[in-house]
Amino acid sequence: MPPAQLSLKGRALRLLGLREHSRAELERKLAAREEEPGQLRRVLDELQAKGFIDEQRVLESVLHRRAARLGAARIRRELQAKGLDPALVARAMEGLGATELQRAREVWRKRFGAASTDAALRAKQARFLAARGFSGAVIAKVLRMDD
Repeated sequence: MPPAQLSLKGRALRLLGLREHSRAELERKLAAREEEPGQLRRVLDELQAKGFIDEQRVLESVLHRRAARLGAARIRRELQAKGLDPALVARAMEGLGATELQRAREVWRKRFGAASTDAALRAKQARFLAARGFSGAVIAKVLRMDD
Protein backbone atom coordinates (compact mmCIF):
# COMPACT_ATOMS: atom_id res chain seq x y z
CA MET A 1 0.00 0.00 0.00
CA PRO A 2 1.56 3.37 -0.99
CA PRO A 3 2.24 5.78 1.90
CA ALA A 4 -0.49 8.18 0.68
CA GLN A 5 -3.13 5.49 1.29
CA LEU A 6 -1.95 4.32 4.71
CA SER A 7 -4.45 4.53 7.50
CA LEU A 8 -3.67 6.51 10.63
CA LYS A 9 -2.90 3.26 12.44
CA GLY A 10 -0.66 2.15 9.58
CA ARG A 11 1.26 5.40 9.70
CA ALA A 12 1.69 5.07 13.47
CA LEU A 13 2.93 1.50 13.10
CA ARG A 14 5.34 2.54 10.35
CA LEU A 15 6.80 5.24 12.62
CA LEU A 16 7.05 2.76 15.49
CA GLY A 17 8.81 0.32 13.19
CA LEU A 18 11.56 2.85 12.56
CA ARG A 19 12.26 3.57 16.24
CA GLU A 20 10.49 3.89 19.58
CA HIS A 21 8.16 6.90 19.73
CA SER A 22 6.35 8.35 22.71
CA ARG A 23 2.64 8.98 22.54
CA ALA A 24 3.24 12.74 22.44
CA GLU A 25 5.61 12.36 19.48
CA LEU A 26 3.09 10.29 17.56
CA GLU A 27 0.36 12.82 18.32
CA ARG A 28 2.52 15.64 16.94
CA LYS A 29 3.50 13.70 13.83
CA LEU A 30 0.06 12.33 13.01
CA ALA A 31 -2.28 15.14 14.08
CA ALA A 32 -2.51 16.57 10.57
CA ARG A 33 -3.59 13.16 9.22
CA GLU A 34 -6.56 12.79 11.56
CA GLU A 35 -9.75 12.68 9.49
CA GLU A 36 -12.31 12.83 12.31
CA PRO A 37 -12.07 14.17 15.87
CA GLY A 38 -10.93 11.54 18.36
CA GLN A 39 -9.65 9.13 15.71
CA LEU A 40 -5.99 9.64 16.59
CA ARG A 41 -6.67 9.26 20.32
CA ARG A 42 -8.47 5.95 19.71
CA VAL A 43 -5.67 4.61 17.51
CA LEU A 44 -3.00 5.58 20.04
CA ASP A 45 -5.05 4.13 22.92
CA GLU A 46 -5.25 0.84 21.05
CA LEU A 47 -1.53 0.78 20.25
CA GLN A 48 -0.66 1.64 23.84
CA ALA A 49 -2.97 -1.07 25.18
CA LYS A 50 -1.26 -3.61 22.92
CA GLY A 51 2.20 -2.51 24.11
CA PHE A 52 3.35 -0.83 20.90
CA ILE A 53 3.77 2.50 22.72
CA ASP A 54 5.79 2.28 25.92
CA GLU A 55 7.43 5.27 27.64
CA GLN A 56 10.00 3.10 29.41
CA ARG A 57 11.17 1.64 26.09
CA VAL A 58 11.40 5.12 24.59
CA LEU A 59 13.53 6.26 27.53
CA GLU A 60 15.81 3.21 27.33
CA SER A 61 16.17 3.64 23.58
CA VAL A 62 17.27 7.26 23.94
CA LEU A 63 19.69 6.40 26.73
CA HIS A 64 21.15 3.53 24.74
CA ARG A 65 21.62 5.64 21.61
CA ARG A 66 22.73 8.92 23.16
CA ALA A 67 24.26 8.48 26.63
CA ALA A 68 27.74 7.57 25.38
CA ARG A 69 28.02 10.85 23.46
CA LEU A 70 25.89 13.37 25.36
CA GLY A 71 25.68 14.87 28.81
CA ALA A 72 22.74 14.63 31.17
CA ALA A 73 21.41 18.12 30.39
CA ARG A 74 21.12 17.43 26.67
CA ILE A 75 19.56 14.01 27.23
CA ARG A 76 17.08 15.51 29.72
CA ARG A 77 15.98 18.08 27.12
CA GLU A 78 15.57 15.35 24.52
CA LEU A 79 13.48 13.19 26.84
CA GLN A 80 11.34 16.15 27.87
CA ALA A 81 10.79 17.06 24.21
CA LYS A 82 9.43 13.55 23.69
CA GLY A 83 6.74 14.28 26.27
CA LEU A 84 7.82 11.56 28.72
CA ASP A 85 6.65 11.50 32.33
CA PRO A 86 8.80 13.95 34.37
CA ALA A 87 9.23 11.40 37.19
CA LEU A 88 10.54 8.83 34.71
CA VAL A 89 12.97 11.39 33.28
CA ALA A 90 14.16 12.39 36.76
CA ARG A 91 14.93 8.77 37.68
CA ALA A 92 16.89 8.32 34.45
CA MET A 93 18.89 11.48 35.15
CA GLU A 94 19.91 10.18 38.58
CA GLY A 95 21.47 7.16 36.93
CA LEU A 96 23.26 9.26 34.32
CA GLY A 97 24.76 11.57 36.94
CA ALA A 98 26.91 8.76 38.31
CA THR A 99 28.69 8.27 34.99
CA GLU A 100 28.74 11.87 33.73
CA LEU A 101 32.45 12.50 34.36
CA GLN A 102 33.52 9.20 32.83
CA ARG A 103 31.36 9.76 29.75
CA ALA A 104 32.61 13.35 29.33
CA ARG A 105 36.22 12.18 29.52
CA GLU A 106 35.62 9.56 26.88
CA VAL A 107 33.90 12.04 24.53
CA TRP A 108 36.74 14.54 25.08
CA ARG A 109 39.42 11.87 24.56
CA LYS A 110 37.89 10.71 21.26
CA ARG A 111 37.66 14.26 19.95
CA PHE A 112 40.85 15.87 21.26
CA GLY A 113 43.03 13.13 22.74
CA ALA A 114 45.47 15.33 24.63
CA ALA A 115 45.38 18.18 27.10
CA SER A 116 46.35 21.61 25.88
CA THR A 117 47.98 24.57 27.58
CA ASP A 118 46.63 26.94 24.93
CA ALA A 119 43.70 28.93 26.39
CA ALA A 120 41.90 29.22 23.06
CA LEU A 121 42.02 25.46 22.48
CA ARG A 122 40.86 24.76 26.04
CA ALA A 123 37.94 27.15 25.49
CA LYS A 124 37.08 25.31 22.27
CA GLN A 125 37.16 22.02 24.15
CA ALA A 126 34.92 23.44 26.89
CA ARG A 127 32.40 24.71 24.31
CA PHE A 128 32.44 21.31 22.60
CA LEU A 129 31.57 19.52 25.85
CA ALA A 130 29.00 22.15 26.87
CA ALA A 131 27.23 21.81 23.51
CA ARG A 132 26.88 18.11 24.23
CA GLY A 133 25.14 18.81 27.52
CA PHE A 134 27.88 18.22 30.07
CA SER A 135 27.81 20.42 33.17
CA GLY A 136 30.34 23.15 33.87
CA ALA A 137 31.75 21.30 36.89
CA VAL A 138 32.29 18.15 34.84
CA ILE A 139 33.89 20.12 32.01
CA ALA A 140 36.28 21.79 34.44
CA LYS A 141 37.30 18.40 35.86
CA VAL A 142 37.83 16.93 32.41
CA LEU A 143 39.98 19.83 31.26
CA ARG A 144 42.02 19.84 34.51
CA MET A 145 42.24 16.04 34.47
CA ASP A 146 41.01 15.91 38.09
CA ASP A 147 39.61 12.78 39.66
